[in-house]
Amino acid sequence: MDFIEKKLRIENTDTLTLFGYNDSNLRLLENHFDATITVRGNAVIVKGDAAEVRTIEKVLNELQFIIRRTGTLTPNDVLTVMDLVGPKNTFAKETFKEPEASPQQPSGATISPPAQPVRSSDDSIIYLAQGESIKARTPTQKLYFEKVRTNDIVFGIGPAGTGKTYLAVAMALGILRNREVSRLILSRPAVDAGESLGFLPGDYMEKVDPYLRPLTDALAEMVTPDKLKSMMEKRIVEITPLAYMRGRTFNNSVIILDEAQNATATQMKMFLTRMGRNSKLIITGDITQIDLPRRSDSGLVQIQEVLKGIQGIAFVYFDKGDVVRHRLVAEIIDAYERYGQRQDARFEQKFEQKFEQKSAQKHTPSDMQLPTDALPLRVGQQNLSVPS
Repeated sequence: MDFIEKKLRIENTDTLTLFGYNDSNLRLLENHFDATITVRGNAVIVKGDAAEVRTIEKVLNELQFIIRRTGTLTPNDVLTVMDLVGPKNTFAKETFKEPEASPQQPSGATISPPAQPVRSSDDSIIYLAQGESIKARTPTQKLYFEKVRTNDIVFGIGPAGTGKTYLAVAMALGILRNREVSRLILSRPAVDAGESLGFLPGDYMEKVDPYLRPLTDALAEMVTPDKLKSMMEKRIVEITPLAYMRGRTFNNSVIILDEAQNATATQMKMFLTRMGRNSKLIITGDITQIDLPRRSDSGLVQIQEVLKGIQGIAFVYFDKGDVVRHRLVAEIIDAYERYGQRQDARFEQKFEQKFEQKSAQKHTPSDMQLPTDALPLRVGQQNLSVPS
């Protein structure tokens, strides 16, 4: 891609009307495009893909024309102009149309079959990131995508490398880009993986950065650094540890909880109850990599039984066949599964052997036992037998 920086000047137009109260119109532009938009007085600096920069320039020119003609500008005007000048379908949506009447159906009939979905030519596209499309590559990933579109709470559970976190971030950005929500919240338990890191220097963000790095890495691949920095400064994207979420309510947001296997049952309940109006929750985790003291402490293990059968909540289970990292990752996961099966078999064998030994001791024949009148009695340091 050809990245450029262009400075646009706003002339003969009230910038407050153009960008909206509290920059509400400006945020609509930023959410719709990948390019970074910075306003300095009556100057607008746009950095990004050359084609997108030209599109933004056309949108701004058209918005200024509307203001000069009508004296006002509404958010609907901004959305309409963006759709007309620079339409971007980044999150595959399902559209519906009325079915054609059957030739056998009587003209007076009023009952018709339900509308059928008409899908895009490639409904596996989840997000267009910096000119490249992010697609669902396995049947389970496609199911994951469908469940997020049709449910408000979705759990993605499976081994490492199956795309749970990466796709969750891509889907969340797509929902944000389509203006279905206004914020993206990323969270993760701050639990060390088998070792204590001790004191971490730096400010709050520097301390939690090592724990939240997988989420920020995924974001960095989909959004330009300048754009990501701008979104975080404006709180469009917020990254926070799970421990700091108590007492908050997230409205009009997509909230992702990564590494949820390390959230306790209490933390999981706290996280799920943060959900506000017009929000979605995506929870990802691998129950084979629990770093809590006991496996039973994991809220992700418990929640599968607690929320079973509730409408609007979906569970998607990945396996080693969904691994999209290096080919060896799938083989490593498979090797650990075989090792675990062997360990379970050895444990069962040892248990059976101990059980058989105890059973044999309980059923020792009576002729192998000493008669009670021959049992020795210890008196002081001498053994005296009871006379027969």
